[in-house]
Amino acid sequence: MAAVAAEARVFLEVRRRLQSALLILGDSKEGGLPMDVSVTPSSLRMQSPGGRTELRLPAGVRLAPSSCRGLRHVPGDGLHLLLQARAECRPELISVFNQSSQAQECCTFYCQSCGEVVIRDRKLLRVLPLPGDNWGALVDEWCCHPDPFANKPLHPRENDCFTGDCFYLVNLKSDLWQPSPEGAPVETHHLSSENHLKLKPKANTKVICKRCKVMLGETVSSETTKFYMTEIIILPSERNFPIIPRSQFVQSIIAQCMVELSSARSTFRFTIQGHDDKVYILLWLLNSDSLVIESLGQSTSIQKFPVLEDVSKADSSSAWNAVKVLYQPCIKSRNAELSSLWENDISVHSLTLPSTTCLELLLILSRSNAALPPSLRCMNSFQVAFLKM
Repeated sequence: MAAVAAEARVFLEVRRRLQSALLILGDSKEGGLPMDVSVTPSSLRMQSPGGRTELRLPAGVRLAPSSCRGLRHVPGDGLHLLLQARAECRPELISVFNQSSQAQECCTFYCQSCGEVVIRDRKLLRVLPLPGDNWGALVDEWCCHPDPFANKPLHPRENDCFTGDCFYLVNLKSDLWQPSPEGAPVETHHLSSENHLKLKPKANTKVICKRCKVMLGETVSSETTKFYMTEIIILPSERNFPIIPRSQFVQSIIAQCMVELSSARSTFRFTIQGHDDKVYILLWLLNSDSLVIESLGQSTSIQKFPVLEDVSKADSSSAWNAVKVLYQPCIKSRNAELSSLWENDISVHSLTLPSTTCLELLLILSRSNAALPPSLRCMNSFQVAFLKM
């Protein structure tokens, strides 16, 4: 019983590429020290006057006990130490740009929030990525004749799916049921993965789920609809709709988008803006090779990882692959000067999402930040968070 009441905290961040780990061992009770710490390749044990806490590491994660260094006590955190560590390489990520959208398969599009079928049994003959926003300039540089694509939008044909940074473009001409926009379609121009929608004049073109009323996307033309990746799940038609916690799905999509873009374009800074053109968050990708394990010590054998775990889950027996980010909120005119600088910086990439999803993402980041040990919550003027992949 004494061990249950110990309230010990364990935080471990393993960096795969660096083969190193930061371990923080703490006790929420005053007077938790002295503490006996035992580190084995596959587990951690702490013995304090309040009781004993043990954390078994996931399979594939190994520590090197003899490499412990940098031991220090940080008020409010506990004991900090660095170790050498090894973790198995994570499985190859399925690109969000082709997520479940394999050509020649019959696919069904679902609303992620409620499971409503948006498009049923659509055979996708082509799944193609949209070019970057500077593709027109490249054509001008490489072609000796006038640009044949000037002012011509790229719209998918009936069995096509075009993918942008965080959205899908599909043709709904042949579907019996089409999501009804809140406003009439308007004239569109030059389409790319970033500059994907220029409306003239400005109109309300939101596409709403008929069951849960969540914004799924926007109409681009009378036949083409843009669906946001954070709102839609695309699966082979023979598979059933999976129930995925909303927060887990959103952070996974955003994390994978950032990893894809950082690899393809060497872009590490992002602005998250809503469909209303307002910037909600500034994101800076620090690393994508973290394995995070955390516990709050509510049992002698700890298996919960609250930093990245969905609150609806009672138990978890594994750690999480995560990306580590710095962020600044920009709502209510906060960080307006920094936001303006980032918007005018060509090395910063913009990701557009529904405004409500931007607020959801900000809440996810804030919860992750609040769950970190106090000394890890800030870096310079930015806040620190982890997004589960």
